[in-house]
Amino acid sequence: MALGVILLCTLIASLLGGLYLLGAFRRRRPDEPPLDKGSIPWLGYVLEFRKDSSEFLKRMQRKHGDIFTVLLGGYYFTFVMDPFCFAAIVKESRSKLDFRTFAVKLVLQVFGYKPVEATRSIIHTSSAKHLMGDGLTVMTQATMENFQKLMLFNLSSGEEKRVWQEDNLFRYCYNTVFRAGYLALYGTEPHHGAHKEKADEQDRIHSNQLFHEFRKYDRLFPQLAYAVLPPKDKIEAERLKRLFWSMLSVKKSWQKDNISGWISDQDKILAENGVPEYMRDRFMFMLLWASQGNTGPTAFWLLLYLMKHPEAMKAVKGEVDKVLRESGQEVKPGSPPINITRDMLNQTPLLDSALEETLRLVAAPILVRAVLQDISLKTSSGTEYTLRRGDRVALFPHLSVQMNPEIHPEPHEFKYDRFVNPDGTKKDFYKNGKRLKYFNMPWGAGVSICPGRFFAAVEMKLFVFLMLSHYELELVNGEEEIPAIDVSRWGFGTMQPVRDVRFRYRPCF
Repeated sequence: MALGVILLCTLIASLLGGLYLLGAFRRRRPDEPPLDKGSIPWLGYVLEFRKDSSEFLKRMQRKHGDIFTVLLGGYYFTFVMDPFCFAAIVKESRSKLDFRTFAVKLVLQVFGYKPVEATRSIIHTSSAKHLMGDGLTVMTQATMENFQKLMLFNLSSGEEKRVWQEDNLFRYCYNTVFRAGYLALYGTEPHHGAHKEKADEQDRIHSNQLFHEFRKYDRLFPQLAYAVLPPKDKIEAERLKRLFWSMLSVKKSWQKDNISGWISDQDKILAENGVPEYMRDRFMFMLLWASQGNTGPTAFWLLLYLMKHPEAMKAVKGEVDKVLRESGQEVKPGSPPINITRDMLNQTPLLDSALEETLRLVAAPILVRAVLQDISLKTSSGTEYTLRRGDRVALFPHLSVQMNPEIHPEPHEFKYDRFVNPDGTKKDFYKNGKRLKYFNMPWGAGVSICPGRFFAAVEMKLFVFLMLSHYELELVNGEEEIPAIDVSRWGFGTMQPVRDVRFRYRPCF
């Protein structure tokens, strides 16, 4: 009988422990946000969230208000939709709200890289040195030269006639911007004197091959990040990982010419910190996706919005032409390729605003922090909530600020000058009469803000500047609607279209 009692107690303990892990006993405390666990133990709302995060969060916001806690795959996430709370969250110390806990798990899962303690510091220090300030001037020139190599190499050779060429807009933009950024960062084929043209051709071939493999991986990325890949795709993802670890290996990178200081400095410091070579190869892959995974798609949306809005195209192209004239350059047969400098890019407030507006519409990262200690959060209405230790707190700025009609009237409309005053200065934005600090957050914020955001903006602006300077552009079907976004990519930066659109382009001269 004693044995039976022991077995029964063990069974009950196991059952209670299982129920605890499934979240069955979680109850909302008096000072906590509304709690919604859903109807499925442990999973909670994760299936609905993965299907369409934005629609799910809209529904939860209507049901519970601007702050609520939901169960997603065994974790309790408190979503904060009140933009006046953002500053308190993004500025909170890492001892209370930690971004690294979530990031470490993600990069290991999707890139196979296991970060060392110094990884974040290395990335931010190198980015501040090479992707901002004087370093950004150097990178602008390198990127400009690679755009010329990819886009303009045959315009002055007599091979290109003034005829329309057709292509898929998304593929064209993503391909071109990705390859120019990759070559500027990871280096180019070595050459000696007269062999430069051959080396340039090898760069065009190699970067194109790399892009096509990258797109295969990029399509798998959302499901890989959520760990829901079917077996066949999981095998393909592992194959692609190994391929990129090889193609971007530090041994191969160091054989290139013109490798950027951003890449070389980080590899040297990682090596000095005892990171083995195979793990540094994986780090190189992580940097490629981080630097090039969103710029091409954003360039697509920007060009598409300009082509769909003639008044925007006219204003931005007029600004580009004016800057080009004032630099003493002209696009015409027989002239050397134009050289767009960082100073020239700093004279384009309308292009800046159009890019910012594009990002407002299509950039949708989810910012997550692990709650390491119970913390208090006060809302703009004066209500005070406690965030529970062990939970996660999340921001989804696309819904809470970027598409908020109280902040951005007619939020679904593309207004190229939304972010600029008539005198060229930047606009302020308000909610309930109070000025907002966070009114557009495509790059994240706080400790998780994208350290390469200035370089990314340069890449996109260079590409659009060159396209508007050298080509006439039009959609094959001028009446074609702007495609919907792929809702499976909510939370992973720039959205991608569910379908591509055809466009035509031809030289202006």
